[in-house]
Amino acid sequence: MPSEMTIGRRTLTRDRFQRPYIIAEAGVNHEGSLEVAVEMVRRAAQAGADAIKFQTYKAETLASRHSPSYWDTSKEPTRSQYELFKKYDRFGDREYEQLAEVARECGIDFLSTPFDLRAVDMLEPLVPAYKVASADITNVPLLRRVAQKGKPILLSTGASTVSEIHRALEVIRAEGNEQVALLHCVLNYPTAYADANLGMIAHMRRIFPDHLIGYSDHTPADRMGQVLMLAWLLGAQILEKHYTHDKTLPGNDHYHAMDADDLARFVAEVRFAETLFGSDEKRALPSEEPARAHARRSLVAARRIQKGQTLTADDLVCKRPGTGIPPTLYDFVVGATALADIEPDEILTFDKVLLRTPHAPDSSL
Repeated sequence: MPSEMTIGRRTLTRDRFQRPYIIAEAGVNHEGSLEVAVEMVRRAAQAGADAIKFQTYKAETLASRHSPSYWDTSKEPTRSQYELFKKYDRFGDREYEQLAEVARECGIDFLSTPFDLRAVDMLEPLVPAYKVASADITNVPLLRRVAQKGKPILLSTGASTVSEIHRALEVIRAEGNEQVALLHCVLNYPTAYADANLGMIAHMRRIFPDHLIGYSDHTPADRMGQVLMLAWLLGAQILEKHYTHDKTLPGNDHYHAMDADDLARFVAEVRFAETLFGSDEKRALPSEEPARAHARRSLVAARRIQKGQTLTADDLVCKRPGTGIPPTLYDFVVGATALADIEPDEILTFDKVLLRTPHAPDSSL
């Protein structure tokens, strides 16, 4: 299985700590306005997102007219899935093509979740990867069509069991596609903080060792910096958060979405965390050289030592700075010969001490 996945402008490596791939999930928060959607693309790019993602569906192919709601109706009062989806399924091929072009001009990846087979085909020339919604993890025909495109797949796993994830992966692999990132997700809008279960990210990293793991967040946006940062530190290399141009708007996904200002603040926090993380290789840093020289210790004369004298432990003390013979050579200095007179509190140096030769191993052994 591949340990790397390239999505648009970014290559993610599973076992390397690196900046997460951040997706601003616009969904249909544009509410059918191309002008609003274009501005959302531009602002997401300015804020530093790696990608902006929309949703491509038609209500007639997505939900029965008898499909009940499963969200918090105090936030989104529509009680029929069909009715809610019908409100916002106004975009056609041309609108998605325009949004993809704007995203390209702005230097941000364009993504959109397909909810039917026609949408998969239409999006193929526009997206660098496919996102599959949690609710479609058992939609075998859709999984097959997406897999056949040969592009990376971001598979949300909300409300699924481990066995269901395995079965979805089997369907995708059967089409010759091994590029699948698995996104932890809780399929509840909004997700209570106590239900976020970010610990599942670490679990998924253990049980799916050949896959990148990410996180798609549905918790309220007021603490998104903490939520997403913890998800990243637990191993989520792809972070998706719902995104809106106006958090005060009622219904749809506005009530648990971030805006461009939230996004910019989080990107700044990620950049700062990257600075803190620095190198994953333990070594002494150039900035520590003064400390290595002056905060470490040297062997220092505890009393006056005469030339020719054999040094004992009582003649030595360890003091700063570390510019003389280091204490690591203590056992070779005890028993050494003074090559010159050494005054009390004088730092021992190699020109004044002939180190004791260590005992050679017994050749008879």
